[in-house]
Amino acid sequence: MPRNKKGKRGGTGSSKGSLRQEVLQLQLSKTAQSRPGRNGVKGESAVSDDDLASEVLSQYSSASESASVLEDGTGEVVDEQTAQEETEDKLKQCIDNLMDKSAKTRLAAMESLHMAFSSRVLYDFLLERRFTICDCLERSLRKGGGEEQAAAATVCALLCVQLGVEGEEGFKILCPILNSILIDSCASLSARQSCARALGMCCYVSASDDAEDLIKSVGHLESVFVGAYPLGDGTLPSVKAGTPALYSAALQAWALLCTLCPASRIDSILNHHLPSLHACLESSEVNFRIAVGETIALLYELGRDIDQEFEYEDCDALCDSLKSLATDGNKHRAKNDRRKQRSIFREVLHYIENDDFTEEKIQFGTESIFIDGWMRHRIYDAFKEVLESGVRHHLQFNPLLRDIFGLGPPLILDASVKASRISRTERHLFNSAAFKARTKLRNKVRDKRADVM
Repeated sequence: MPRNKKGKRGGTGSSKGSLRQEVLQLQLSKTAQSRPGRNGVKGESAVSDDDLASEVLSQYSSASESASVLEDGTGEVVDEQTAQEETEDKLKQCIDNLMDKSAKTRLAAMESLHMAFSSRVLYDFLLERRFTICDCLERSLRKGGGEEQAAAATVCALLCVQLGVEGEEGFKILCPILNSILIDSCASLSARQSCARALGMCCYVSASDDAEDLIKSVGHLESVFVGAYPLGDGTLPSVKAGTPALYSAALQAWALLCTLCPASRIDSILNHHLPSLHACLESSEVNFRIAVGETIALLYELGRDIDQEFEYEDCDALCDSLKSLATDGNKHRAKNDRRKQRSIFREVLHYIENDDFTEEKIQFGTESIFIDGWMRHRIYDAFKEVLESGVRHHLQFNPLLRDIFGLGPPLILDASVKASRISRTERHLFNSAAFKARTKLRNKVRDKRADVM
């Protein structure tokens, strides 16, 4: 189908719409006439609108499938190719805009790339353009303002997730700049926060076999969040607004990289950080407290992997702190914050006391993964923070994530599986019928309550 005719009204598009409407009306009328009425007479409705709509779903589905052969013919492949070409043209324009003189244009291009990289897998397209993109990101990280640096760091993380080990060369170029911004106290807090996440993700994906890069990145992340550790007199330092979010990002990225550290390194991490993290549970910032609690649980899991009998020397005091947070009812804290905190710290306490993790199932397409430990929990959350709502799509189709979570190559669905999927029209009709049923049920309940009263 030519591009200039695609989606126009009044021509082929209107005839397709009328065909669907005629098919639906025909099926509705046939179904209504074929059902006996209350007195056994055809045409009188003996069933509810809900039953009628649900019956039409299957009939309309088969009718629409037969109509789609006439509508699409061999044009389906052409439409897919056209859409792919249009997407690539837009992405090429965004990459060109990364070199624009206007900071506003560069920032808009990064936002567009952010959305595209997180929502779909673009490995082949990006592989041949990775050095161009890396050069542009390097320029933005070096010379851009705080907002541009933050956006560039996020795109850098997404690029690594898209390319996997093929992005290692680009990571080696960008890693020193990410580190430099991260530890620069004069840099924007949002830029430092994005650089912390990007450094953790890129190092996890690209430098897992390079011990030197791993240890350097761990050290730089440590140097940031230790600013929240207690002072010499045991009190927690006062911090300016926005800093706890930076500490949380650095701590979570550090925890992600700890899952790659050798056993010898884990021993020193446990001895040095557990006491200080325990003290940080008294922080006034709820999100930082939660990050600390999850990190303590992860370190406990790493310690038990090395030694099944591992136990923190001040475990009783730690459990008391966790119990207090798991039952915290202070009214000066937001209700949602209290609920979230209690839920997470109950899980942390349960794990430390009983060595038991509440398994979580993540469903995507026809597959699922199970989050069955704190290390796996941190890894999944790290990808979710970067990919946002696109994480399930990447679990289905991104070879990197499928390898990390042990899913194997992406599944290729056969025609029977694809045909069994419910269409948008069927889903709309089904939801409408379900809504009517719920409304009728609520009305009946109200009537009964009125009778009782």
